[in-house]
Amino acid sequence: QVQLVESGGGLVQAGGSLRLSCAASEITFTIYNMGWYRQAPEKQRELVATITRGGLTNYADSVKGRFTISRDNAKNTVYLQMNGLKPEDTAVYYCKAQGVGPGAAGMDYWGKGTLVTVSS
Repeated sequence: QVQLVESGGGLVQAGGSLRLSCAASEITFTIYNMGWYRQAPEKQRELVATITRGGLTNYADSVKGRFTISRDNAKNTVYLQMNGLKPEDTAVYYCKAQGVGPGAAGMDYWGKGTLVTVSS
């Protein structure tokens, strides 16, 4: 079964940086679009950034210019580099895989999340 495992979260001061990683297993990584989402306490889960299997990226307006999503297909891993962190970025960050290739279309998978806390 597909597994997504996030890592790299932690506590950082405002203005600092973190890099999140999401390692996928039991997956043909190259036929999945990938994304990062986040959910703050008592808030709805929201999209942060996405990257297609071809490398096209999209970002929420709130993180444009500060966050960068990338993927390493050889390692079955997607990254989220977060710079210039703000307290409002505090949330649990989730990795998502969206199947778009043969045998995977319509299949979505989620990791269990990694907590990012940004102090004032």
